[in-house]
Amino acid sequence: MKGKRQANFELLRIAAMLMIISLHYLVKGGVVLSAPFVAKENPVGVLAWLIEAFCIVAVNCYVLISGYFGMESVWKPGRVVSLLCQVLFYSLLIPALFLLFGAASARELGFYGWLGCALPIETEHYWFATSYLLLYLLMPFLSAGIRQMEKRQLQIVTAFLLAFFSLGKTIFPVPLVTDRFGYDFGWFLCLFVTAGYIRLYGISWLEKQSHAAAAYLLSSLFIWLLALCSNTLGSEIEAFAYYADMPYTYNHLLCLISAVSLFYLFKNMRIREGRFADAVRKLAPYTFGVYLLHEHNLVRYAWMNWLGVEKVRGSFWFVPHMIGCVLLVYVIGTAVDAARAWVFWRAAAAVRTVRGRRHG
Repeated sequence: MKGKRQANFELLRIAAMLMIISLHYLVKGGVVLSAPFVAKENPVGVLAWLIEAFCIVAVNCYVLISGYFGMESVWKPGRVVSLLCQVLFYSLLIPALFLLFGAASARELGFYGWLGCALPIETEHYWFATSYLLLYLLMPFLSAGIRQMEKRQLQIVTAFLLAFFSLGKTIFPVPLVTDRFGYDFGWFLCLFVTAGYIRLYGISWLEKQSHAAAAYLLSSLFIWLLALCSNTLGSEIEAFAYYADMPYTYNHLLCLISAVSLFYLFKNMRIREGRFADAVRKLAPYTFGVYLLHEHNLVRYAWMNWLGVEKVRGSFWFVPHMIGCVLLVYVIGTAVDAARAWVFWRAAAAVRTVRGRRHG
């Protein structure tokens, strides 16, 4: 609907954030074991890997959404300032609260700890925020360039980018110097170009809901199976021991296919206007705040201890525990960011009032 955010894409934002929290629970909570391990002796770890395979698409989906709409939206410098202020709000407020309540001391934080909080973009305190900000700064150039290219040219450029950032590391079971596993601006650029191609020309086979669902399901399962096979081979061949975790990286080709398929699944989803659609639109803008809260350096591992992840580690009880923890983190993060948005709105209103009086 004109003037409103599309509820299907906003629902994907929410789903992706729930997936991201789940990934952090599994990996940083120690539920997912590092390869190699014997699968038949650790069924809990195998299940955790399966859940991880279906959630690993989340970050890619976020960037695909940004690229898809970035092709049409007007670039605004105020968005850069807003993003920086939002990041600084969390990076500086959280250590201040830790000091206030005695959860940490200034000495424990250290010089470089404070530097990371004061310069979160430059120090990659939040790697996603750093890469996304760089992408947003270049969005007008990327959008204009993509629109000027013929379809064939865009296909060739996209193919070369994906070959460099994704195909090579997918095929060869050896460490590559240029591979940062998708935690960088280069991979975000690839995703933006891919989203631009989808916006302009689309992928006709994925337009059918059943095809998109099948592609997401199968590619996620292949991520899981490939990791299990590589893990088994890793006990005999050292290169495969390294490769066992590679399917669970953002720039792996299977992860890209899975993300694009899930993106299409939500893209063609029809959500009826009403309370649910309105609720989705109200909640989705706070998802970035949920990320900034629970991924702060002082919080990203601590919340696992606060919620007792170690008590269910190694047990199938981690599944209901994870669901409860993920929902709790999401609700708290949403509430905090809603409060942050209100504070920013009041501050902006006060500034406008002062300016109005000066000009009056």
